[in-house]
Amino acid sequence: MKIIDKYILKRYLVTFMFTLLILIPIAIAIDISEKIDNFLEHPNLGFSQIVEEYYVNFIIYYTNTFMPLALFIAVILFTSKLSNNTEIIAITNAKVSFTRFLFPYFVGATLVTLISLGMNHFVVPNSSKIRKKFEKKYIKNKRQQNALKYVSDFSLQLTDSTYIYIRSYNTETNSGYDFTSEIYDGIRLKSKLSSDNIRYNIIDSTFTLLNWRKRILIDKKDEIFSGNKIDTVFNFTPRDLDYKSALSQEMASNELLKFIRVSQKRGVKNLNAYWVELHKRTSLPFASYILTIIAVALAFRKKRGGTGVNLAIGVGVMFIYVFLMKISEVLGAVAGVNSFLYVWTPNVIFGCLAIYLYLNARK
Repeated sequence: MKIIDKYILKRYLVTFMFTLLILIPIAIAIDISEKIDNFLEHPNLGFSQIVEEYYVNFIIYYTNTFMPLALFIAVILFTSKLSNNTEIIAITNAKVSFTRFLFPYFVGATLVTLISLGMNHFVVPNSSKIRKKFEKKYIKNKRQQNALKYVSDFSLQLTDSTYIYIRSYNTETNSGYDFTSEIYDGIRLKSKLSSDNIRYNIIDSTFTLLNWRKRILIDKKDEIFSGNKIDTVFNFTPRDLDYKSALSQEMASNELLKFIRVSQKRGVKNLNAYWVELHKRTSLPFASYILTIIAVALAFRKKRGGTGVNLAIGVGVMFIYVFLMKISEVLGAVAGVNSFLYVWTPNVIFGCLAIYLYLNARK
């Protein structure tokens, strides 16, 4: 790596870190102004606990979120400065091609991409668990907390022939109502067990059914049994129901992929929201390369108006990218669509823009 490469790479990383250090305190200040009343409502909540359990994880989450924006702004800022100081003219006069000029930028983008991949797949999900647990305990109101602990209209395929359905289940009390278990032979129903209430016993991992009814279908006649109370076992636990209601952002990628595969075997209908989260963890870091090319191509030539014009154009481009990304996430979560295609669509569109700007800059 030549001296000019080290110089550009150093400016790339320093400006990137400087931009992040500007954005993160702004986000913290806004968050404190919104949540200060929630903190003061709990007299036993200490400053150190707020910092360690909430704001440390808040910084991790928003550092990862702001990385593409910080990267894009940083590249535009220092590349515009290179252009305004006629340093780029000196580099091009030394017969350095635009492709060769991009080399240190790509080294920097690779470092940012690797860090972002590691954070997206492992660090941020584990951090989000702690942050959301703190929010649930100290920030969310009772109405929001009640909405989180209830699972409604939950269905699950336990085996190739066994299906269960629960109208409502409380993950804190491990109890619910309107439970049904059906066993099929092909498409023919063999037996149906239903109860008004269901409760999970943590000690022996059994389920208690109250006001239960069981119907066994036989060729010539049906047998019907009923009772007030019965203890039985099923091939699931409340953890499976809790996963269903948990946010996918709180699962590490290996855990999320395992959950998706288990859910597919159990016949869960729409898992696209989970696929979107999994694909996004890879697509967003790789956008670093695309955004770097666009930013360099925009700021490579000296413009009338200087850095301000380049920055305004860059912010507009970034806004469009974020807008397309959010739309693709919503559309990708719809049942029956290819979530992978939708999640990567913004990168494909802006990749084409990057290629066009790259070819134009080479001229």
